[in-house]
Amino acid sequence: MANARSVLSLLLIHPVLLLLTSAEIRHTEIRSDSRPIIPFDEFGFTRTGRLELTVSRFSLSNPNVDRSKLGFFLCSREAWLHVLRQLDDSEITCALDSSLVKVVLRFDSLPSNADSFSKTYEETGSNQYTLVFSNCFQNLQVSMTVLSSMYNLVGKSGTRDYLSAGRTILPKVYFLFSLIYFGLAIFWIHILYKKRLTVFKIHLFMLAVVILKALNLLCEAEDKSYVKRTGSAHGWDVLFYMFSFLKGITLFSLIVLIGTGWSFLKPYLHDREKKVLMIVIPLQVVANLAQVVIDETGPYGQDWITWKQVFLLVDVICCCAVLFPIVWSIKNLREAARTDGKAAVNLMKLTLFRQYYIVVICYIYFTRVIVYALETITSYGYLWTSVVAAEFATLAFYVFTGYKFKPETQNPYFAIDDDEEEAAVEQLKLEEFEL
Repeated sequence: MANARSVLSLLLIHPVLLLLTSAEIRHTEIRSDSRPIIPFDEFGFTRTGRLELTVSRFSLSNPNVDRSKLGFFLCSREAWLHVLRQLDDSEITCALDSSLVKVVLRFDSLPSNADSFSKTYEETGSNQYTLVFSNCFQNLQVSMTVLSSMYNLVGKSGTRDYLSAGRTILPKVYFLFSLIYFGLAIFWIHILYKKRLTVFKIHLFMLAVVILKALNLLCEAEDKSYVKRTGSAHGWDVLFYMFSFLKGITLFSLIVLIGTGWSFLKPYLHDREKKVLMIVIPLQVVANLAQVVIDETGPYGQDWITWKQVFLLVDVICCCAVLFPIVWSIKNLREAARTDGKAAVNLMKLTLFRQYYIVVICYIYFTRVIVYALETITSYGYLWTSVVAAEFATLAFYVFTGYKFKPETQNPYFAIDDDEEEAAVEQLKLEEFEL
């Protein structure tokens, strides 16, 4: 049971591993699996929660075992910590025997020759639970097809809501933010038209990033809305993955291009900067593939944790890679500011790129660390707040980028008088602009 305890402990104690999964109707194929613990989806129940479980094509490598040691149960994160202690202290030998878990089905209650059965479980306690299959025998291989459906009944009519409590509001949240980004795109188009004589290619690229973000949010809103009503995305997840992939590539590429000064400082890319793009884009392909596997298989897959670790590792590498061009541009600007006789112009550019570096760092740190921490400490009924926080941070980052690098009719870099030049020279002597 040591391996089982470590795996489920990882899933229950660290909800960051479950951020991308969505509770819905799951069809799971398990073949010759000897794992002592197989976690399925996590779901936030209200007092009208329901779990419908259908198992078919069930078979065991040894059909003569005590089937009371096989079954499904629901367990909260807090309860699992105590279950681990009970197992370590030898108070129990099987998680199904703990009074802290909610047993959904023990296989000894079924006919010995039954290979298919169904169970409807009513959960009246409001909490967030993980559906788990427990196999308390070593080397006992289990094969079965599992259809699991978790939902809450809403309103007097008892309408089914397949989104977890705390996430049921997400379709409205995503739709609202998609409208904001569409409005932002229209406003950006107005700016580009008004200042069309000073528009660079990078400004059109910014417009593409904003539009892709809006479409991504719109598809995610419809995807979550369909899951909420039916328990299945029915094709909307394909559009969501497509726009998520394009949005991820374009956003990271935009940060790299701005960080290298492309269009702003020079109309070309060095080989070094092209290599950064050639690293970031394939990594985004890998990250998108990992996201699809994570979402579509759920934590019951044997390689699910591996794919999750791949996703997190690739995300970290991409975040580090996009910072490199900004640091390099700051270094070049600092050297140019002291040698080319245009101290004021380069000082302004240097200040701008240094500010952008700090903002990128804050954006990455907030969306990768603070948001996950917020989800960890927030009550399951308010998990939507972490999504809102992440979207507001992303919106602020987009607005900052557009404002700082917008097309200028009269470029302030070329409107420098002698006093400003002398002041800039003195400031450069005092200011090292170290990161």
